[in-house]
Amino acid sequence: MPNDHMPQSECSSPDPEVAAAIEARARNGKLTCAAAHKIAAIAGVSPLTVGRTVDALGIRLTRCQLGLFGFPDKQGWKAARIDTHPVPEGLIEAISAARDEKGNLTCERAWKLAAEFRVPRLQVGYLADQLGIHFIACQLGAF
Repeated sequence: MPNDHMPQSECSSPDPEVAAAIEARARNGKLTCAAAHKIAAIAGVSPLTVGRTVDALGIRLTRCQLGLFGFPDKQGWKAARIDTHPVPEGLIEAISAARDEKGNLTCERAWKLAAEFRVPRLQVGYLADQLGIHFIACQLGAF
């Protein structure tokens, strides 16, 4: 029975259509961050709903779009050579300013900065890491 403080979707079993979409896109028991977000957009559900369904199905998320996990070299920005990309003026300051009161940066805010500055999400992840900023609140619930 749903609790009054939790949306119906959070209390019930996984949506069969979302679960089927995840299983169709998963490879070797893994689903990429990009695929999870695409499933959320197509299904009209939150990324967190997809992330929880992924977890319930025993599938692992991989290839975080910020480069934080799911890559052979730990961080995804190494293979992409993100450190060689030009940094737009103001991006480093914007990343620092986007931190919360504890100095952390949310995944969603990092994505917004990438869109605002028209840079790859990997670049925002890389720069935040270089600044010693800790990420919180993965949109898929991975961290």
